[in-house]
Amino acid sequence: MPLTAESLVVLQVLKDAGVKALHELPAAEGRDYFNAVFKTKPEDQEPVTRIEDRRIPVSGGDIPIRIYAPQTAGNRPALVHFHGGGWVYLNLDTHDGYCRQLANRTGCVVVAVEYRKAPEFPAPTAAEDCYAALQWVAANGGSFGVDTAKLGVVGDSAGGNLAAVVAQLARDRKSPKLALQLLTYPATDGTMSHASIKENATAPILGEAEMSWFWNHYLGKNDKKNPIVSPLYAESLAGLPPAFVSTAEFDPLRDEGESYAAKMKAAGVEVDQRRYAGVFHGFMLMGKIIPEARQLVDDQTAFVKKHFAM
Repeated sequence: MPLTAESLVVLQVLKDAGVKALHELPAAEGRDYFNAVFKTKPEDQEPVTRIEDRRIPVSGGDIPIRIYAPQTAGNRPALVHFHGGGWVYLNLDTHDGYCRQLANRTGCVVVAVEYRKAPEFPAPTAAEDCYAALQWVAANGGSFGVDTAKLGVVGDSAGGNLAAVVAQLARDRKSPKLALQLLTYPATDGTMSHASIKENATAPILGEAEMSWFWNHYLGKNDKKNPIVSPLYAESLAGLPPAFVSTAEFDPLRDEGESYAAKMKAAGVEVDQRRYAGVFHGFMLMGKIIPEARQLVDDQTAFVKKHFAM
């Protein structure tokens, strides 16, 4: 199907505002620019019972996290969230609206992680920061209302990559045990060899050139098929937690996300994979206009409640 009418409205808004292409600016300058462009607006910050900013230790320093706690009795499951942005852009504020929705809809505590960015910190720094944050929640979550026996990871785009990698690390390092993973249009293949890369080479927001730019900043000295950057190439996907994998029709990452879902399913992992038609990469953050984004949150919520038995 063609792009939905609502998708076209969003693209016109961005065009009218003169928003630059993702690969148009140097990384540091682009980071400030796009963090401001996509920052959650005050009117889109739905109330959450408790929000708290903290810093937690990681190897070589510390990083910010933001805790969203809905109004519920007793300790609750937790979703550890890793934002997208090509491992280079975006932050806690750009995904604040989504994290508020996720906490309120699911009844889970959401812990959003601000990992260190490429190119200043190439792979595997972001993945190790995110894994350290998951470990920290497992060790300390009881002090702020988390049932540490019920943990999941969630991320979109580069954050979906990090969530997939962290799920593998948790399995391989045998801690902590995860109940689920929510992967939204995840980047899973650093070789950029799937058909949708070319099919959607000039797609809105993210195309082939933009994705190549992001990979070039993030890869560092890692081989493109190293599972720490390309989870699709892990030796085995058996033993991973149940996964909800969402993709977008007009997205260069569509096929590699669906390939990862299929490979997990073939390895015996419970997978719910859904392609959202008529939308482009990044639609998740555009729920004010795009109904498929609201549907995605509803679908994720149902999956979370099923696997946390809520």
